[in-house]
Amino acid sequence: MAHPITKSNILVFLALALVLYSPPETAAGVLYPQFYDFSCPQAIGIIKSVVSNAVARDPRMAASLLRLHFHDCFVKGCDGSILLDSSGTITSEKRSVPNRDSARGFEVIEEIKSAVEKACPRTVSCADILAMTARDSTVLTGGPSWDVPLGRRDSLDASLSGSNQNIPAPNNTFQTILTKFKLKGLDIIDFVALSGSHTIGNARCTSFRQRLYNNTGNGQPDFSLEQKYAAQLRANCPRAGGDQNLFSMDPASPTKFDNGYYKNLMALKGLLSSDEILYTQNQQTMELVKHYAENQDDFFKQFAKSMIKMGNITPLTGKHGEIRRICRRINT
Repeated sequence: MAHPITKSNILVFLALALVLYSPPETAAGVLYPQFYDFSCPQAIGIIKSVVSNAVARDPRMAASLLRLHFHDCFVKGCDGSILLDSSGTITSEKRSVPNRDSARGFEVIEEIKSAVEKACPRTVSCADILAMTARDSTVLTGGPSWDVPLGRRDSLDASLSGSNQNIPAPNNTFQTILTKFKLKGLDIIDFVALSGSHTIGNARCTSFRQRLYNNTGNGQPDFSLEQKYAAQLRANCPRAGGDQNLFSMDPASPTKFDNGYYKNLMALKGLLSSDEILYTQNQQTMELVKHYAENQDDFFKQFAKSMIKMGNITPLTGKHGEIRRICRRINT
């Protein structure tokens, strides 16, 4: 006897087809954008809504959420470890030099997690939430969109030492930063494209002070910093004090995701040393900076590709890790 074709039967067939067709994440660790299409289709809309409201309240939040995803992936892979608070068995990555006094947006992630848990309990990982908020933050500020591969699970621990060692620092040399990228499977093109995220957001005085006063130990400012711009910075970044004073990394359009970052580098107005060295210390990165300064579409395309590539750094999948109920602590 033939079964009648109903909407319910069609949905069941499609669900089975997706399971059979999709690479088995439990075996191969493959991420794919349709991961929650049947288990929690509401998740994407919930995340976008909360991020949109958060950025409307505080335009700085877009850059902060994007940065959380970077700082998560560069430590132990994209596993949500940056979100964990310290506990009896965990020393939080929030205490590391790159994150202490500067990493923010944790309350937005918890707000998202709470809303998603109500809709789909124990289904959507905090690591995937970080990846989607990074995409949504980019789009909300005028940048490119991309299909976020999903299926990450959350770590059961954190790595303070990894956070201190693996995340590129503002004063690292060109080769040190490139090496940190390569160790994560990212190349020199990814280095330049992902650095373009500094087209939004702020940096603290303490992150670039040495460029203003004693860059090479001779008491002189950095030669690769335009001197009128340096004078403007010195007004609110003194030799001592004011460590937490904030400065826009792209003063022309600080809340708009565009290619202004690369134009600033060509004008020797890169705020951080780790930015300006892309234009002054390597021929290949100099050419990429010039190209992205002239062609925003190419920058956007490469940024999206590099974000997907970064989001695939050693994720936990299948039976590894867990799906946290609350992002700041493990379930047990």
